[in-house]
Amino acid sequence: MPRTAAPPLMSPVPRAADSDRRRTNASVILRSVLEHGPVARSTISRLTGLSPASVTDYCTRFTRLGLLREAEPPRQSKGVGRPHVPLDLDNSRFVVGGVHVAVPYTTVALLDLRGRVVAERQLKHDSTTDPSLVLARAADGIAALLDRAPDCRPLGVGFSAGGWVDRDSGTVVEHPLLGWREVPVREVIGARTGLPVHVDGHARALVNAERLFGRARGSRSVLHLFVGNVVDAAFATNDEVHHGPRSQAGAIAHLPVPGGTEPCDCGRVGCLQAELSERTLCRRAREAGVIEGTNPMHVVTAAAGSDAAAVRLLVERAGAVGRAARLLLDVLNPETVVVTEVGIVHREDCLRALREGVGADRATSVIPTSFPDSVLAMAGGSVALDVLYRDPLAASPEAI
Repeated sequence: MPRTAAPPLMSPVPRAADSDRRRTNASVILRSVLEHGPVARSTISRLTGLSPASVTDYCTRFTRLGLLREAEPPRQSKGVGRPHVPLDLDNSRFVVGGVHVAVPYTTVALLDLRGRVVAERQLKHDSTTDPSLVLARAADGIAALLDRAPDCRPLGVGFSAGGWVDRDSGTVVEHPLLGWREVPVREVIGARTGLPVHVDGHARALVNAERLFGRARGSRSVLHLFVGNVVDAAFATNDEVHHGPRSQAGAIAHLPVPGGTEPCDCGRVGCLQAELSERTLCRRAREAGVIEGTNPMHVVTAAAGSDAAAVRLLVERAGAVGRAARLLLDVLNPETVVVTEVGIVHREDCLRALREGVGADRATSVIPTSFPDSVLAMAGGSVALDVLYRDPLAASPEAI
């Protein structure tokens, strides 16, 4: 059954320039509370450059909507005047759903307004990745999580996946490893949940998560490199993620790797995804007698147990990821590079190999994901949270 939704995050009606200005002002104010809260209104005014009256007006609206609350006031000092009452995000009312579809399983989750995972579950694909079945299970999984959190009101659902994902149409255009083509994700999950659904590729979603909640917050330009079964990238400058026509930006799977030997489905040898994917890592680990299955975490576990072959495979892969990142650094020159890769997330020797591959002159700009324990849940949920923080008043159109 469709879930009763909070009013949609985005208004479908085009608005004039003053509405754009109001949306921008609302966004910078809510972002200021996210970054600095609990924070006084006078501090918000100083941080944003908006007038105290304007800040008070927006904060009153946010409080009425349930996005902000007054924090515990400071103790009365001996000075003259009323003490400032700080504001903070109200995490008691709203959540967003997050759906991330990977090759072996789907992750469903609920996240609060600070991007913290409230609940999470993995749904294995079993014998099929038929999109209608996978998306139906994902929608039902979100509904089940919401049923166990009756005091939380959903603002919407964010969906992410690898491959070619078109944000504007809400469609997975192509995901070869899943066998998906032109899958209308927004339509399917929206119809089953009754909630607004926002869709994007997982590398772009994680760039937004990093700039909102992670260590890349405040960076003027960020490159994110995602190395899983799918290998792709995303680039953001001045708080805007580059999508390109029909959201095709970031497709790096077929970049050639010098000296690469792995055959690719495209018919060539040495493509980036074929060389670095988790499928390749696990196949090489099986050939070396390290593991028997297809779970890359088993390679990490073996390495933690001092299996020399497992350590070698992970460190070599991290170095290759670093060399790939160096190519992208040369082209894009970002201030910060964030890498999501299983060995780099869990092992210092892999992080060192990554930075050595990048080169000493840029090594300090390269960091692992800020969300090592919840990266896939964050990839889904941050799609919806990005919409909220870009246009917070649209969470309740009547408040505009």
